[in-house]
Amino acid sequence: MSVQMNLAAVFAVATQATWKGSKALLAKESVFLPALGFLGIIVLWWAIALLRSDLMPTPPEAFVNNLDFILNPFYQRGPGDLGIGWLLIASLRRVLIGFVLGALVAIPIGFLIGMSRPMMLALNPVIQIFKPVSPLAWLPIALAIFNLADPSAIFVIFITSLWPTIINTALGVSSVSQDFIDVACVLEMPKWRQIYKIILPASLPYIFTGLRISLGIAWLVIVAVEMLTGGIGIGFFVWDEWSRLNLSSVFLAVLVIGVTGLLLDFALARLQVLVTHRKPLTTN
Repeated sequence: MSVQMNLAAVFAVATQATWKGSKALLAKESVFLPALGFLGIIVLWWAIALLRSDLMPTPPEAFVNNLDFILNPFYQRGPGDLGIGWLLIASLRRVLIGFVLGALVAIPIGFLIGMSRPMMLALNPVIQIFKPVSPLAWLPIALAIFNLADPSAIFVIFITSLWPTIINTALGVSSVSQDFIDVACVLEMPKWRQIYKIILPASLPYIFTGLRISLGIAWLVIVAVEMLTGGIGIGFFVWDEWSRLNLSSVFLAVLVIGVTGLLLDFALARLQVLVTHRKPLTTN
């Protein structure tokens, strides 16, 4: 009996030690290594700032210079003097409107291409021609059509959001096993019910992958579009601060843009988990 108790005690101690070791390893991988990466970026920034002290601020100087933006992100001191929070909201509004409109058009087109070979043959050349076109190339056309900066920016985001979602949706639809379709035909299932019950659930991981890529590209593009069109937005804020040679605010904007893009992708990935009950595919 005492031998069994000793063995149980030894096993418990070994299990606890293994758990502590795994926790330490996990903490190292998820906390220490990313922190080390960010520290390396800050050190590199600091070194370059010391070499170009006439123009580039050091990290502490940038932090002090941006305290007003950080502590008061939603201030309103005039028609064109808004906090960075309002500028971020304006950019997000344009991106989300263009992205949603693009998704509403791209997903049905993707289904048509994936389910119909004639539609694939008809639309694939068009997609392959327009897909490599830079999103900014559409901006002059949008300005000629709408003659306003805001709808033109939304139109560019709309065009940008189409291609990844169309391609991934078509790939997902065409990848559905033919056996499932044959069984549905044997059961005399209507076409709309096949789409709703079989094709759509099987294609959702591909669709969400396309949506995540589209949203990431849209967030990249809006910054460049706002630099060219002006107005209220995080992109114009970057260009305006650079025109004033205020690199401290540019660094703040870069951080805000990066964190916002990360949060957008995370939110869409969580939505994918809720809808599909599957771990999202990586878009990297």
